Amino acid sequence: MTAPQPTVFTNSHLYDQDFYLWIETTAKQLKEGRFSEVDLENLIEEIECMGRSEKQALESNLVVLLMHLLKYKYQHEKCSNSWKCSIREHRRRLRRAFKESPSLKAYFQEVLPECYQDARKQASDETGLPLDTFPVDSPFNADECLIEDFLPN
Repeated sequence: MTAPQPTVFTNSHLYDQDFYLWIETTAKQLKEGRFSEVDLENLIEEIECMGRSEKQALESNLVVLLMHLLKYKYQHEKCSNSWKCSIREHRRRLRRAFKESPSLKAYFQEVLPECYQDARKQASDETGLPLDTFPVDSPFNADECLIEDFLPN
């Protein structure tokens, strides 16, 4: 009777079995120039996923920023310091994203109208004001969204 052989995982199997070890293994293979051993299919998928995550984070920060700008403009009497803090924080996150990935600025311009529609609905939900209180088109342009001290009248 022969002794059982240890299970040997290929890098693509490792991806499904131990993601963190797959990352370490892939990084080591790349650093050592062992490109033929790299699990390219999963590496490509992960890189694409990273790009989607950057876009999703941008959208999320933009929706929150726009929602608080709307609340500030249309329910100013209930403005709290937490709204101002949120506006400042989400602007900071957006500016940092653009500093690290300047190409995201074009995406920001592209998704601003769609994100505004989400922010408009959320502002209505949070304030209890009717949706038609908020204009269909954003009252804030891209520059105003990013100006550090801009607050709507």
